[in-house]
Amino acid sequence: MDTPLSMSRETKSRKPFNFLNFIERFGLVFVWILIIGIFALVLPGIFFTWTNFSILFATQAPGAILALALVIPLTAGDYDLSVGATLTLSAVTIGVLNAVNDVPLFLAVLAALAAGVVVGLVNAFFIVFVRIPSLVVTLGTTSVITGLVQWMTNSSTIGGISPTLIDMVGRGRLFGISYAFYYVILVAIVIWLVFEYTPLGRRILFVGRGREVARLSGIDVGRVRIGCLVASAFLSSFGGVIYAGLLGAADPFSGLNFLLPAFAAAFLGATAIIPGRFNPWGAVISVYFLATGITGLTMLGIPLWVTSAFNGCALILAVTVSQFARGREETDLG
Repeated sequence: MDTPLSMSRETKSRKPFNFLNFIERFGLVFVWILIIGIFALVLPGIFFTWTNFSILFATQAPGAILALALVIPLTAGDYDLSVGATLTLSAVTIGVLNAVNDVPLFLAVLAALAAGVVVGLVNAFFIVFVRIPSLVVTLGTTSVITGLVQWMTNSSTIGGISPTLIDMVGRGRLFGISYAFYYVILVAIVIWLVFEYTPLGRRILFVGRGREVARLSGIDVGRVRIGCLVASAFLSSFGGVIYAGLLGAADPFSGLNFLLPAFAAAFLGATAIIPGRFNPWGAVISVYFLATGITGLTMLGIPLWVTSAFNGCALILAVTVSQFARGREETDLG
């Protein structure tokens, strides 16, 4: 039987519906739907088709994985510019081992994921222990990995990756959408659960908000940052596995093309779902929001250079808006 005290507590725990807060959280989704509607009217029978969107969901999966990888260190206050290069290294590792040297696919994938962990540990060593800024370290790591990849491949694309990986990533479908998209959703769910429902997620958030305060609160700041950087590199290498499965080959160059859109999506995602925080669902929505715009413009016949300009403007705008949102949330937290 409910007592007056319990009923009072239940009433206090209920928050009144805030329409402006609802619009702020889901405004990006509404704008995405609006853009889809506009392109559907402008390009009838071409843009708004299940084939078009199934291709969109699949081809953007590696970029979405990279955006999710970035969300983790960004929440802890670190930048990882090496995610694109790590993705390329992972895909090339699979190509060299499996396609060139006939190593079983399972071992090749394990080696690719292990390469990502090594990159994360190297980044963490120089960032956390040597105390070099994360932007400098990961930019240098990107250059080193790029050179290593070109040496491994002789600057050539490697084909002939096992059809098993292609079936598990690109060719296999559920509800008409390739498995690659569902791997993105799975990763997003895991990150969301960790961020929202575990003490580790709260520690990562506290470290990102203020390292000295987190340290005085008893949090091992160095360990949290190391874990975030390793997790980012591991997910980037997983994105490389997805990329290799979609292409059926290992391209030593195009993986870096995902870097700018991934950063734009991570920052733009911080303005949606949970405004002021880097969050996985906002990042995923932002990836496909940006990809929808680029796809529609491409179908309209825009020049190729507009894509780069679009991504650059999106990144600047996303960072600007997310800074306002993060500043407001910090004020609300007191």
